[in-house]
Amino acid sequence: MTDLFLHNTLSRKKERFEPIEAARVRMYVCGPTVYDFAHIGNARPVVVFDTLYRLLKKLYPQVTYVRNITDVDDKIMARAKETGEPIESITTRTTKAFHDDMGALGALPPDIEPRATQYIRQMIELCELLIEKKHAYVAEGHVLFSVPSMPDYGKLSRRSRDELIAGARVDVAPYKKDPADFVLWKPSAEDQVGWDSPWGRGRPGWHIECSAMSKEHLGITFDIHGGGLDLIFPHHENEIAQSSCAHDGAPLSRYWVHNGFLTVNGEKMSKSLGNFFTVRELLAEAPGEALRLSLLNGHYRQPLDFTKDAMQKAKNTLDRWYGALRNARDVEAETLDPPHDFMLALLDDLNTPQAIAHIHEMVNELNKSTDAKERKRLKSEILSCGYYLGLLLQPIEDWFKWQPEGQGGLSDKEIEDHIAARLNARKTKNFAEADRIRDVLSDAGIVLEDSAGRTIWRRR
Repeated sequence: MTDLFLHNTLSRKKERFEPIEAARVRMYVCGPTVYDFAHIGNARPVVVFDTLYRLLKKLYPQVTYVRNITDVDDKIMARAKETGEPIESITTRTTKAFHDDMGALGALPPDIEPRATQYIRQMIELCELLIEKKHAYVAEGHVLFSVPSMPDYGKLSRRSRDELIAGARVDVAPYKKDPADFVLWKPSAEDQVGWDSPWGRGRPGWHIECSAMSKEHLGITFDIHGGGLDLIFPHHENEIAQSSCAHDGAPLSRYWVHNGFLTVNGEKMSKSLGNFFTVRELLAEAPGEALRLSLLNGHYRQPLDFTKDAMQKAKNTLDRWYGALRNARDVEAETLDPPHDFMLALLDDLNTPQAIAHIHEMVNELNKSTDAKERKRLKSEILSCGYYLGLLLQPIEDWFKWQPEGQGGLSDKEIEDHIAARLNARKTKNFAEADRIRDVLSDAGIVLEDSAGRTIWRRR
């Protein structure tokens, strides 16, 4: 098997991936701020880096995947104030919803999932280290990172100083020594969540959280840092500044991997435009694998326009794939490695569109093949490929029994009873009754397939 190549945002080049330790890969991906349901834009990095995680686990004996939970944030505090629901209740409830929704998309749980509130001590220690090394200072209860203290600040985003200041939308505060300086620690009012610190009661800034948690679980320098393109600046830029300056210039991560922006119906998601979809809303309309395939149909680094039509087309594709597997029920799948061409696509900077094209080709071959040995191989390889994309993971018949939430259609038992009655009508040569039952099922969105002396069904 050839090497893995990833596009490194830091170098702006596709590079051969070489982990720090030959047999172990350490990866950190920025996780959700838990105050509401995840939307489809939040789902894209989860699916992208889950696919990378699956590939890395194939290539290396040990992979440590860390994805954090941000459970202290001004948005969470604002939601608590707005609703009267305690912060801990909000974060616990929405974290569970996040896990459920991402699980429905076929995402494996990370190996470690630190919650920011459990690492306040480490964040305070990091602030103290930066102050000691003259990269941070205290002003009016705040601890601020001194951007001029880092000559190569901005190397990830490659923005000019003026662009950095404008892009950060920094507060012009009298206590700042430089307009570009950013907050590591800030004071909390009596009615705000906070922790005791050497600078008074307060709470961490957003960026310091990831620096502290990644160091705790992956060390000073690790292999891959992932996230959405929107996080390059200021979040990832500031993570680099904090971590590198605290540890005498040591890099935070060797490879920076970012997925592209997601739009909906050609525009940025907005509730006012009516194109803001949560994953939970979409899961009521289509199976999770259909959402996942629609996100993988585009290359992870490219912009992706999500539409419900694309989601339905993805479901139709999966209907065809699962249908081919169902039709090959005469052969039992075995555990095989994916074909070489499929793996080459994933190894080439996670080229999922090309990998999907290979599955299409194998499905075509399986549908045409009459040789039992070849059918067994193709069925096994299709399932193996599906695993690395997080697809074709459920029992085949379960896929065909899925129906939209709240549709109120026929139950599985009612469908089976209708099919049994139709079979009995055919045995007694009452073909008019058999046709009537088929029409009833068709009107209810049930498609029947008669083959080899049995009838199988699926929902449209």
